[in-house]
Amino acid sequence: MSLRPGGPGAPPRDTFVHPALFYRGDEEYLAGTVPFIRTGRESGEPVAVAVPGARLRTLRTALGRAADEVTWLDMSEAGRNPGRIIPGVLREFADRHTGGRVRIIGEPIWPGRSAAEYPACAQHEALINLAFEGRGVSILCPYDVAGLPPAAIADARATHPVVIDGHGERASAEYAPDRIVRAYNRPLPEPAGAVAMSFDLDALPLVREFACRHAARLGLGPDAVDDLELAVNELAANSCLHGGGSGTVRLWAEDGHVLCEIRDAGTITDPLAGRRPSDMAPNGGRGILMVNHLADLVRVHTGPDGTTVRVYMRR
Repeated sequence: MSLRPGGPGAPPRDTFVHPALFYRGDEEYLAGTVPFIRTGRESGEPVAVAVPGARLRTLRTALGRAADEVTWLDMSEAGRNPGRIIPGVLREFADRHTGGRVRIIGEPIWPGRSAAEYPACAQHEALINLAFEGRGVSILCPYDVAGLPPAAIADARATHPVVIDGHGERASAEYAPDRIVRAYNRPLPEPAGAVAMSFDLDALPLVREFACRHAARLGLGPDAVDDLELAVNELAANSCLHGGGSGTVRLWAEDGHVLCEIRDAGTITDPLAGRRPSDMAPNGGRGILMVNHLADLVRVHTGPDGTTVRVYMRR
């Protein structure tokens, strides 16, 4: 269950490779991931592993001394917000190693992800293909077949051009990443008990004050309130500059988070908005990128009738 890292049949230098690894239990997990790491290092490819903490420990133990040659990231922290993974984990590593192929294991979807997080996770997996098109990068994405719902495995077949399981490696007949991006661009559920304020460019200071005051009242700590203030300022400014000149902010508490939502009349046309490195982010994308780095989760719904950006901050 390893991808050929070099020699005959290896992917060309500028080819992106993005397989899903379907596994059951530690034995299948290690059988699919350890050879991927070892063969990459034997070919001189920089290797990063970004998986949840328990899997991180399992892999490090299995690799022994070779673990020192790998960059390790706990995906449950670095990738808690799926919108942060492409710019802050995958691109951050790949862009530091541009002299040849790069190899990454990324596990953004694991048992225990919340229902609110999952749509952003599925869109993330679909958008990886666009973000790395034409790049000499291999990203292996493990999926726990025993612990994840069947719908998540079906989505993985649609977001990965190649699947690997106990039967071997093959092209995915269901590959359709654009369909997944559209399918999870859903209207967000209406909250209960939200406080709201309308704003335009002149009211930006009042929007910041409104958001901070109510976030603190809802139980957000001082540091998180400071982060929320930055996020609200970026999103409200985007609304004024790119979203029709005005918008509405709402705040409420839900499932251990304080949520802040900005609505405006604009439409986001770039599917990678907020996921490109800052020097490549056009038309307000830098603001959403900052919000992705600050928040624990960001959900977006956009269309001809306007855009809603919902920011989750853990209390």
